[in-house]
Amino acid sequence: MRWTPRVCPSIRLSRARSCSFDAEYAAIPGEGIASLACAAVTPACEEVEPERWDAALRAAGVTDVYYSRGFVAASAALAGAEPVLLRHDGVFFACLLRGDPVDVVTPYGYGGPVGEPRDKFAAAYEAWCARRGVISSFAVFHPLLRNAGPPFRCTPLAGTVAWDLTADGLLERMHKHHRRLVRRAQRAGYDVAVEQRPADLSDFVAIYERTMERQDAAPFYLFAPGYWEALARDVPLVRVDVRDDGAPIASVLGMGEPPWLHYHLGAAADAARGTGASHRALYELALWGREHGFTTLHLGGGVGGRADSLLEYKLRFAPDGLIGSAIGKAVHDEAAYLRLSGQDAIDWDGFFPAYRVSRPA
Repeated sequence: MRWTPRVCPSIRLSRARSCSFDAEYAAIPGEGIASLACAAVTPACEEVEPERWDAALRAAGVTDVYYSRGFVAASAALAGAEPVLLRHDGVFFACLLRGDPVDVVTPYGYGGPVGEPRDKFAAAYEAWCARRGVISSFAVFHPLLRNAGPPFRCTPLAGTVAWDLTADGLLERMHKHHRRLVRRAQRAGYDVAVEQRPADLSDFVAIYERTMERQDAAPFYLFAPGYWEALARDVPLVRVDVRDDGAPIASVLGMGEPPWLHYHLGAAADAARGTGASHRALYELALWGREHGFTTLHLGGGVGGRADSLLEYKLRFAPDGLIGSAIGKAVHDEAAYLRLSGQDAIDWDGFFPAYRVSRPA
């Protein structure tokens, strides 16, 4: 059995390869770019003013943190981009507008158009891209929203993990290996601390950066101080620490508002190896989420959306929680795209957009 995620009742919905914005990818496969024939006569998407961003989303019933002004603006700094919220009829698209050359990516994590009706959104988006001079778009669709579709050419990935918090026996339903490690950490007598909207992330950042260095992570994942400051200031975070003698040895950051809680980042000290502290931190986040009205803890997927050890690690918390994921690509100015990339034809299977690939000096 594969668990089907509960669609947020307040949201009115319709449903890798390498890319230039590092993220965990996520949607359902489709293909083809929408016809541009009606783009000239279809009004372009409008840009929602920053001060009206969150209110406009809430009025439409969209409460997921990946669409919030706070998170999108925090992500914009990672991509050197401008945060933009587009609207056409009842459809919203939170995105990052990059310059030189001009293109669009979704924020770090997940995104894509949300709302209804979707039938005219593709043409309206193409019209906005033409007005803004956008060459290409890359979307990481939101796996819980199942929102893949035109104007993107969609490619399925390995999936992400959605942990159903409404089911009984969260611990008992885990893979036996994870269950054993959680119980080991419980027997060790570690303290657990949960903090909503933590004002200071400095000690988390210290452990996180050591974790990334130990894992030889890409430089992208060593975030600048401004990202951490924006997270703490503008994003509804919850931090869970597993502590030994008062010092955190494993910590996770969740974010969101009910019904969907998202696992964002995790870290563990060298002393946590083999103790089960990291497993217990995620388990305690799930317990906290259930107690505070969340129905789902979305754990995300593997690195780059692949079927790797990270995806397997997450799946062992919720063995029935695998859901579909995908990315989407679109080219709006083919001549400019080919000129900048030095290609004769668009390579839909390679690095996208090709003109941003890193080349040897």
